[in-house]
Amino acid sequence: MTVKTNSKSIQKLFSGRFSALFSILSLYLILSFIIRLLFLIWSSKDADFSILYLFRAFITGFLYDLTMGCFFLFLYAVYLIIFPKKWIGSLFDKCFTYFYITLIFIIIYFSLLAEIPFWEEFGVRFNFIAVDYLIYTYEVFENINQSYPIPVIAAILIGLIVLTFFGFKKFNIFRKTFSDKNTLRSRLPYGIPVLATAIVLGLLMKNKQGDFSNNLVDNELGKNGAFSFISAFQSNELDYETFYPKLPENEAYSVLKNDLLQENQKYVSAKTDDISRFTTGLHEQTPNIILIAIESFSADFLQAFGNKDHLTPNYDQLSEQSIFFTNLYATGTRTVRGMEALTLSVPPTPGNSIVRRPNNQNLFSVSTIVKSKNYQPYFIYGGDGYFDNMNTFFGGQGFNIVDRDRGNPLSDEIKTERFPITDREVSFENAWGICDEDLYRQSIKYADRSTKEHKPFFQFVMTTSNHKPYTFPSGKIDLPQGERNGAVKYTDYALGKFIENAKTKPWFKNTVFVIVADHCASSAGKWEINIAKHHIPAIIYNLPQQKPEKISRLTSQIDLMPTLFGYLGWNYTTRLYGKDINRTKAGDERAFIGNYRTLGLLRNNLFTQIDDRKRVKQFTVSGKDQSLSEVNFKNNDLISETISYYQTASEQFKNGKMKAK
Repeated sequence: MTVKTNSKSIQKLFSGRFSALFSILSLYLILSFIIRLLFLIWSSKDADFSILYLFRAFITGFLYDLTMGCFFLFLYAVYLIIFPKKWIGSLFDKCFTYFYITLIFIIIYFSLLAEIPFWEEFGVRFNFIAVDYLIYTYEVFENINQSYPIPVIAAILIGLIVLTFFGFKKFNIFRKTFSDKNTLRSRLPYGIPVLATAIVLGLLMKNKQGDFSNNLVDNELGKNGAFSFISAFQSNELDYETFYPKLPENEAYSVLKNDLLQENQKYVSAKTDDISRFTTGLHEQTPNIILIAIESFSADFLQAFGNKDHLTPNYDQLSEQSIFFTNLYATGTRTVRGMEALTLSVPPTPGNSIVRRPNNQNLFSVSTIVKSKNYQPYFIYGGDGYFDNMNTFFGGQGFNIVDRDRGNPLSDEIKTERFPITDREVSFENAWGICDEDLYRQSIKYADRSTKEHKPFFQFVMTTSNHKPYTFPSGKIDLPQGERNGAVKYTDYALGKFIENAKTKPWFKNTVFVIVADHCASSAGKWEINIAKHHIPAIIYNLPQQKPEKISRLTSQIDLMPTLFGYLGWNYTTRLYGKDINRTKAGDERAFIGNYRTLGLLRNNLFTQIDDRKRVKQFTVSGKDQSLSEVNFKNNDLISETISYYQTASEQFKNGKMKAK
């Protein structure tokens, strides 16, 4: 009797005024389950197939799916409840219903389809990266247009919507929707539960509830892309003091200052929160400096790290003639994190990179130091530096801007020069900017100009060719366009050509080249932070009177420029968090690695991790893949050190203490 009653109740859901609503909700839940299953199969090599974990992932995922499904249909449920009985089935009713449902189908199918390439690239549901992409429509839509067959995708989207409408018609879903003229009272039991579910679950469900294990795949399986997107939009900036583990301020600074101080440094102030220290060098040299940040350049592209595809013959050759960092780690997984590490020399504070945050002008940076040596810094970028707030950030640190101006002016607060790259200087361009060859020609152009003006120059050159859609000038290399390996090999080809051209210039002998990746090609993997996916190459080439050497000591991306200043023998005052690796005591080497929520410090074979739920975890790091195993007995000194770095860096920026004086 109970089974029959339940069967009739379910039948009523799909045979009355609310039939379309519950049909759409059911369809969304089914499709979300299929996507979740697809991602599990796709990432099976990294997933933890614990029955308990998978059960929780799918149950939690169902609750997220139900929350979003009810949110999508919230307004429609209100409409169905309050729409007057006498007008049900009218022209207005049909027009509104078809319009709203078409809009919902577009949102549902587009969001689910869009999750597939996002998962492919990042191994996670939508996050703050997806939110950021909403701001920069030109680059993103051009990238999509050049990377994917848009007409095919549009046809698939339209086809899915048409097919769904056809199915609804076949099962008389709309006929029931427009023919059932029940009273307001009789409609309430169907509509109120949908509204209540949306409100209650919307208040109770938090995206962080999906982070129940140490396995990233299981955690992300238990989430919903649309829900994660909204959550990321709300928490694009995370306040350290509110969300992360803390130490008393005096203790945090004491631990930090004890770790920061090198043998050739002394603090200039006794103030607790002042990390200014004077660095003593020997035989000071001031050559020109060209810092090249190569887009998405993983260490495993290089022959030195086992690659057999001969993708980087020029970088491989240069590394044999340079100071070659073989154990260096990027702080993050995005270009702005690499820029932050290389210019501000600061650990990756939670939320957005400082490059993209407000009030990020006139910070103490590498620019502050080189300007004190009378260098003129240039930021040279092949796209429009409006993207990711780059022009505002670099202009705010006193860099002259060389970029592909697409009509986005510099802020009036930025007191610097801007030199647009003209059309006649471009031989090839895609969504992200001009090809690397054209970009390097700009570097040479402004190096020539600075030399004529008898000014030492510091250039920060940011490449773009090694980025989807992976397109570049034809006839340059023996690999096809549209694939990562081809883009890597072209990037290396352009670099080799640049060095050869630079060698013909009078300024070459007095110019040092720092060539490093901004981040790796991929960050997806088993753990929340996959250490091996942060391993990047870096070289210091053409350093005067310096023999080639390999530095195998653990090095952070934030240490690269202070190490260069050490080689140059500079005397200078610093407030950077990076250290000269050659002046760092054995055993004190560390690397900072994080994403926008989870932060970590790697030292020896221990990785200490903190997150926005005030959790502290420690892992042993082992094997070639640098796999993580959580430890039960924690190293409290490393925990204090990890917290002190991230807590003080966040506090310094938040309270304006990072400003250059």
